[in-house]
Amino acid sequence: MKKITQEFLEDVEKEYLNNPAHTIARRALNKNKISSLVRVSEQNEFTRNRFNIEVKTLPASNQKASGRCWIFAGCNILREIVANRFNLDNFEISQNFVAFYDKLEKCNYLMESIIELVRKDKDDRTLCFLLSNGIEDGGQWDLFVNIVSKYGVCPKDAFPETFQSSNTREIDGILNRYVRKFAFEARKIKNKKEISELEENYMRDIYKILCSCFGVPPKKFSFEYINKNKEYYKWNNITPLEFLHDYIKIDLGNYISIINSPTDDKPFYNPYTVKYLGNVIEGKKVLYLNEEMPRLKELVIEQLKNGEPVWFGSDCSKSGDKEDGIWDDLSFDVDTLFQIDSDMSKEAMLDMRNSAMNHAMVLTGVNIEDGKPTKWKIQNSWGEDHAFKGYYVATDTWFDRYVYQAVINKMFLSDLENNDIKKKVIELKPWDPMGTLAK
Repeated sequence: MKKITQEFLEDVEKEYLNNPAHTIARRALNKNKISSLVRVSEQNEFTRNRFNIEVKTLPASNQKASGRCWIFAGCNILREIVANRFNLDNFEISQNFVAFYDKLEKCNYLMESIIELVRKDKDDRTLCFLLSNGIEDGGQWDLFVNIVSKYGVCPKDAFPETFQSSNTREIDGILNRYVRKFAFEARKIKNKKEISELEENYMRDIYKILCSCFGVPPKKFSFEYINKNKEYYKWNNITPLEFLHDYIKIDLGNYISIINSPTDDKPFYNPYTVKYLGNVIEGKKVLYLNEEMPRLKELVIEQLKNGEPVWFGSDCSKSGDKEDGIWDDLSFDVDTLFQIDSDMSKEAMLDMRNSAMNHAMVLTGVNIEDGKPTKWKIQNSWGEDHAFKGYYVATDTWFDRYVYQAVINKMFLSDLENNDIKKKVIELKPWDPMGTLAK
């Protein structure tokens, strides 16, 4: 079929009008949302908020109008350690503190990348990709580790949210415009020393902009709390790195990102990274180990059974209901409504850009029946006004299709998997689907 002809239109319209299902769909869709009409109520039985393996966790947090899900998920992992150690019924790590230094480091990282590509044609694909995406809220587990390892963390009440940290669209636009101006000016300079001086001046301005928007990060703070026994404590003059090392006491280097990307360009059992996906110049590169889905789920379940929640990345835009708090691919039957077959394999969805990671959350429970998982409990960062006070249920079939990454303690890996991590790391292109969570 080379062009749409009048004969084609008449034929397909006749075919459409002669099918009563299309007539019903057209009339129903006139006043209703598609998602409401395709909801399969029979699936409610399989999305109940009950689990036989569950890690007790704190109330849901709220990232508000920002794309800091990966930071919130990372902080939610760390805060559980603090709450358990000090017997607290609620506690939050300052997400704003992590976000401040992530923005600062990302600006520096992007400008360094621009300098590396400064002699490329202005329409070079990599350069265009970096400039088009610019500084974004998104990130990855290893980027979280980089910031926390370098700067530490602090309680939320030591560096609380501001309007700008919770509503990041404007500040992201300002930073991106400024970095793109740097790129334009740097391309006109021939001397490397002059480019470096220009970069430092820009970074000074960016630091000041971030302080105005997010606040000046504390160098020291007090940790003050009342525990579940109504006992009051206060510890003074703590640095963010001391809080990480002395109060949280976690070795973030013990964790590895397991991904499931069943595409022909990523053979299983190999380590991968994504070029130009980073924040801290001297920090660790993003590292993934690609495993088959059954194994990824085994590792997640082992960690949950051990009482550890699991940071994970998924495509939250597919087959979900925010108010009801579910993700279930079998609860939304679009194909019957439109009389089509739109089913795609996970490989096809990745290769054809129909799905990719876009949200990070925390797995806190799983239901096992006959030795197999049936549904998963998820701690989200969209506040407590939705779902089950901010907690969601995902069916196992949805998990298979739309979960792409889980961060696992290396203690649960097999000897073979630990050896796989040591293989030569395969570098993926900057626009690979495994890098999209950082957007």
